[in-house]
Amino acid sequence: MVQAILFDIDGTLIRTGGAGVAAFARASALAFGKPGGTRDLVFHGRTDTGLVREFLRLHGFSEGAANVRRFLDTYLFLLSDQLDRHHGEICPGVLEFMAGLESLPEPPLLGLLTGNVRLGAELKLRAHGLWEWFEVGGFGDDHEDRDRIAGIAKRRVERRLGRALAGRDVVVVGDTPLDVRCARAIGARCLAVATGGVPASELASHAPDWLVADLGGFSPATFCTRQ
Repeated sequence: MVQAILFDIDGTLIRTGGAGVAAFARASALAFGKPGGTRDLVFHGRTDTGLVREFLRLHGFSEGAANVRRFLDTYLFLLSDQLDRHHGEICPGVLEFMAGLESLPEPPLLGLLTGNVRLGAELKLRAHGLWEWFEVGGFGDDHEDRDRIAGIAKRRVERRLGRALAGRDVVVVGDTPLDVRCARAIGARCLAVATGGVPASELASHAPDWLVADLGGFSPATFCTRQ
């Protein structure tokens, strides 16, 4: 039986309407004098820390901790304003799926597995009233490698539950092939959802355990009892 579910954020739980990308772009101009400096970055499925290091590398800045912190501090300062300016939304099916989980006799622990730094994740989810659903997580300021973040998230789940978990006790829910990969990195199963822009056909080619158009099309009762 599933003991814990770890959710990606962008494209899985919410869409920010471009707020995160806009805040990154403003941070590159304000903190490093590089208007348009994030134009060539590919954001989908990446970690905030990895994106910042790529930006610094592309523009010849030191990738040291001080510059990473400088960029992220500026980004987080700008993010709330950008979330207010951009029209975001909860992804289709999310509220129905969560209601179904809450109705289970023994709901699994809900956590996050995201490339967002922790404060960025909180700001994005609070903007849609979703932050309080999640008890634990792994974040982009824990590590820049999503596979390593998955291991960190799993260990935090185990500490919260007070017991070790087999990989199959955990399910990762995400919208990109990188979510499938990081699930495999910890031996977990993966529910891939085609709400983030990656076509279902591409997700299917990475062999997730389950694939749905949106979370409303999947029964939590079946999800949490299937072995």
